Amino acid sequence: MDFIYDANPSRVIFAAGARSTTGEELDRLGVSRIMVITTPPQAQIAAEFARLIGARAGIVYPGAQVNTPTNVTEAALTAVSSVKADGILAIGSGTAIGLSKAIAWRTDLPQLVLPTTFGGSEMTAALVETERGARTIQRSRQILPETVIYDPDLVSTLPTSIAGPSAMNALAHSLEALYAKDGNPATSLMAEESIRALGNALPRILADARDKEAWTQALYGSWLAAACLGSVSMAVHHRICHTLGGIFDLADADIHCVLLPYTIAFNSKMAPEAMSRAGRALGSDDAASALYDLMLKAASQTSLKEMGLTRAALEKVADIAVNPACDNPRPVTRDSLLEILTAAYEGERP
Repeated sequence: MDFIYDANPSRVIFAAGARSTTGEELDRLGVSRIMVITTPPQAQIAAEFARLIGARAGIVYPGAQVNTPTNVTEAALTAVSSVKADGILAIGSGTAIGLSKAIAWRTDLPQLVLPTTFGGSEMTAALVETERGARTIQRSRQILPETVIYDPDLVSTLPTSIAGPSAMNALAHSLEALYAKDGNPATSLMAEESIRALGNALPRILADARDKEAWTQALYGSWLAAACLGSVSMAVHHRICHTLGGIFDLADADIHCVLLPYTIAFNSKMAPEAMSRAGRALGSDDAASALYDLMLKAASQTSLKEMGLTRAALEKVADIAVNPACDNPRPVTRDSLLEILTAAYEGERP
């Protein structure tokens, strides 16, 4: 029972229709000139928010890109300066949120974030950037968004092909929080509740995308997962996924979705209490098998082979992901990484 719990100081608003409070939250932050950040697919909804906040909308910037390339950030900083923005409004997935955090890290501008997926980066004080194909991670309270608005109505329009992998991505945060080296009773409670909410909601969403209660439960589980991600360290699953994404520029959620059953199976014998809690939350005696069943429903590509990777690519990932050492319940070696990757490549039940 010896632990440290360092909660991140974000303000969270969770309610259907909560996006209508955007103007009030900007007032609370003392912001008068906003840079609205999003991606091209979300440009229309970003424009609607710009109309909602009126004259405070300095510019809508739909230029965020996957993996937050530093050259994109530099271009966005020029736009921030040109409109004399004193705050950032990010609307979208982890891509938009990543650019917002990159700007905040360099300028200390306050951030108001409205997630439209279940990715979770909005609750973390970490920034993953890409420069010339290499990923770097920055950590600072300056990176953490000041306010996050969770509105189920913003995620309920997601295609299930995106919602499914995104929810599995959130599950990965909660599952790894259960065996984190710096875990604590609070995050373990949040993680188990997150797994329960997401595990119940995801099959309902995939079966009937009109089920609004399921979307609300999934977003609730996603928030809890994000809080875990922001409070404790992650392990081998995230190490592999970040390496794959950095090398091959693959969609983060799709990688998490495919890998999750195999990384959990790898750790299962060395983290029995975590697996017991995960299985209980998923309603199964075998957490890895239950996750595999969810993955088959959620993923459009259910193996690394289907995603276009080769066996030679697996070798390259194992070479890179093995260093530096990874804090994980089961020791991580190059051979064990290759074992996980090969299983995910073949796509058979773990």
